[in-house]
Amino acid sequence: MKKSLAFVALTFAFASLAHAQTPRFVMVTHGQASDPFWSVVKRGADQAAKDLKVKVEYRAPETFDMVKMGQLIDAAVASKPDGIIVSIPDADALGNSIEKAVKAGIPVVSINSGADVYQKLGVLVHVGQEEYLAGKKAGERMKSMGVKNGVCINHEAGNGGLEQRCKGFQDGLGSKVSILNVKTDFTEARNAISNYLQRNKNVDGMLALGPVGAEPMLQAVEQGKLRNQLKLGTFDLSPTVLGALDKNQMDFAIDQQQYLQGYLPVVTLSLFKKYGTLVANDTLLTGPGFVTPKNAKQVMDLSKKGIR
Repeated sequence: MKKSLAFVALTFAFASLAHAQTPRFVMVTHGQASDPFWSVVKRGADQAAKDLKVKVEYRAPETFDMVKMGQLIDAAVASKPDGIIVSIPDADALGNSIEKAVKAGIPVVSINSGADVYQKLGVLVHVGQEEYLAGKKAGERMKSMGVKNGVCINHEAGNGGLEQRCKGFQDGLGSKVSILNVKTDFTEARNAISNYLQRNKNVDGMLALGPVGAEPMLQAVEQGKLRNQLKLGTFDLSPTVLGALDKNQMDFAIDQQQYLQGYLPVVTLSLFKKYGTLVANDTLLTGPGFVTPKNAKQVMDLSKKGIR
């Protein structure tokens, strides 16, 4: 009986030790897991955690709130994880919190936004796309379609990455681009876009910076029966965006493969934790790529699986 109890105790001890040694990473982003874009990021992180047998905790403020996000990063640092994954939409607001993690000896990988600042903050690797370059490619594409008067629809005013997209869009288009800031509420955004189009009849191209702006844009254009007058594009994918592309209700979407933005940083931190290895190129580009009416169906199949 005593041997049996000893065996059980020993087994429990080994199990507890194994659990205690499981690497734990905290992912803090500016996007809620319920958002169609960020849900795919989280799915990528969750799959990587499963594949690599590590633990990943996803945290985000309820709205685009840099104060709250900074607090979440600080809390993550205080919990002493094996690594932190973070988006950097506003380096001025989040820089101190990220630097605290680095000074505490916690390896940090950035994703999505922050390609222009991550090195200054001591971040090991950035996983994402170069936002300015992606915006410029969108501008060049619209210019080739004959667009002369473009509008950039920004659903997160103050997000540095989105502002870079608009700047790139303007430079690629080769003419001044107006910025239309909208709320994340669908109805408010749709009404704002409708009102803008009614006041500005010369607009012939609109670029949304994500599905949160693209989906109300599509409805505003449909209600105003303006599709034939406008070239439409967006950053990032959602089922609604892909459906619009398939029906030729939109001209293109820029895909940054956000599943990889969830998966790859977990791989990077896991290998760094286990072996101390890092990729030679400290920027892992996941985009930009273009989805158009011609290839939308193929991407839709992957979207249904939660990968695109």
